[in-house]
Parts: sequence; C-alpha cells; structure tokens
Amino acid sequence: MSLNATSELPEPVAGLIGKLRKRGAKTIALQFPEGLKRKAAGIAAALRDAGFEVIVSGDPCYGACDLALGMLEYADVLVHFGHAPVDERQDVICEPYPVGFDITVLEKAIPLLGGARAGLVTTVQHAHLVPVMEAFLKAHGVAVEVAGGSGRTPLPGQVLGCSFEAAKIPGADTILFVGTGRFHPTGIALATGKRVIALDPLAGTVGEVTAEALLRRRFAAIEKARKASTIGILVSSKSGQNRIRLARQLAGLGGPGGNAVLVMMCEVSPGELLNLGFGAYVNTACPRLAYDDQVRFPVPVLSPPEYEILRGVRSWDEYTIDEI
Repeated sequence: MSLNATSELPEPVAGLIGKLRKRGAKTIALQFPEGLKRKAAGIAAALRDAGFEVIVSGDPCYGACDLALGMLEYADVLVHFGHAPVDERQDVICEPYPVGFDITVLEKAIPLLGGARAGLVTTVQHAHLVPVMEAFLKAHGVAVEVAGGSGRTPLPGQVLGCSFEAAKIPGADTILFVGTGRFHPTGIALATGKRVIALDPLAGTVGEVTAEALLRRRFAAIEKARKASTIGILVSSKSGQNRIRLARQLAGLGGPGGNAVLVMMCEVSPGELLNLGFGAYVNTACPRLAYDDQVRFPVPVLSPPEYEILRGVRSWDEYTIDEI
C-alpha cells in the first residue's frame, strides 16, 4: 500500500451511477452538509447527464443523523454526501466524501507522542486513510492501535461529534486525533480522560488539547441555569437525533417549581429559543449544540449530564461529555 495520499480523488458520481441503476431509481434526491453544498450543482449536472431527474435539498444538514427523508416523497432514492451510513436503508445511499493529504505530515506528531502507546482516530473525511496512517506510524516506531467500527461510527478509527467510542481504547496512554477543528479532540479528552494530541493534516499544525477551557465554560452555564425559573427540555424531530426517552427521564428530575417541559423542534435556533422564553434549556438533540453554540443562545443550554449535575443526581466529579 502506497503511503502517498496526495493523488486526485475521483468525482463521487463515478461509482454512484451504478448503485442508482441497480436500484432502478429514476428521480434522485441529493443532500449535502454545509461544507459540501457548493458541490451540488456539478454533481446534479453529472447525474442529469446520466439520465436521472435530480432534486437538491437546500435545507441545513448536520450529519448522517439528519437525513432529509421527507424528500423520498418526491424521489426514489436519497443520496446523502459526506458521511458514513448510520442506518442501512434501500432508499438511502450515503456517499462519504474522502479528503486526502500528504501522509508524511504525521511526522510532526511523533515527537509529541513520546513513545506512548497511542490510539489513532479521525473523522469520516480521512477515514479511508486510517490503514495508511497506521502503517506509517508503526514504520516510525509508534505503538498504535485502531478500534474497529461500530454503531454510529461504522468505519475503523472514526469519531463523530456525538460519538467518541473509537477513542476508548484500553491500554492506550495517548490518543492521536487527525483532523481539523478543536471540538473533536476536546470531546475525546472528556470522553476518555486521556492525553490527546491533535494533528491538523491540512494546516500542518499539531499540539496537545485539553478540556479545561470547555469545562470552565460549562461550569458557568450550569451555575447560570440555577437561576432559571423555567426549564425547557429540547427534543429533536430529526430521525437520527430524537432521544425522547432520555428527554422524558430528564423531565422526571423536575425543575424550578417541580416542572420541566418537553419542547420538540426540528431546527434549534437562538431566535426560536428566545421566542419560547424559557429561562434555560436542556439539549437532547445534537450534542454539539450545547457545547459549540452556547455563545449564540440567549440563555444557558445544558447537556443531559449537566442537567443531572444541576438537579443533584450527578456530582461535578462525574462530569462527562454527552454522546448518542
């Protein structure tokens, strides 16, 4: 297997047409996450040239948990780009959009690993390179392990913003995260309690990531929520984010005056939370909402474990990140 991953990736339509024809599909619905929406026009044109009628979803999309299943009323198959499948369906095709990089960038992370036994994780965009990354690290003397795929993260070594299961590797002293952004490595640190090294393979930057800053912000949100006179328990109507059972359990913990009210929403937005007027909310939709978007919301939005801390059924020492 070559360790050079810089070659041009094929347009995702190349293998897709055969899958669509095998299903006998004539009208195709396309769904893209925000980072890939600009690919929509070109991919739609290629499918039209192949003889398909195409409808593109213009709504926001946050992952494979957010499938535009309503479009299947108008199309034979929904093609969801950018993510691995969470649930297998005959009328839904998930097409990951792989992003390559020069594998030698991993050399920058090796000194920070310090000879530790390391777990290797990444996001779906780079998951196709996990075998190559593993081979490269082992060739450079790093004792590295990769967890197999399961559940919401079907690809080996894959993590999501709502699932860090692949990072929970027994015996690993350090977790090497290869990908962009700070949320995933911060979540890994909280979910595992282990040292986390984050390598951005596109920018070429590397460093240790801790959860201390996030924990300070979350402690402040919990304390602010103690002053709320009303609590709304947010429930997502999205098929892959709906946790109504958990929401009911949290509502059973009570709130100010003994009450906490279930609030079902499709899109959790600052404006809608302001209009609803609750003093604080508990989020059972996409876990990242409470962590990434708190600065946008008009009042505290707590995660389920944080609400348990607020209600006294969990201690601060038992703090954990919310996962689905």
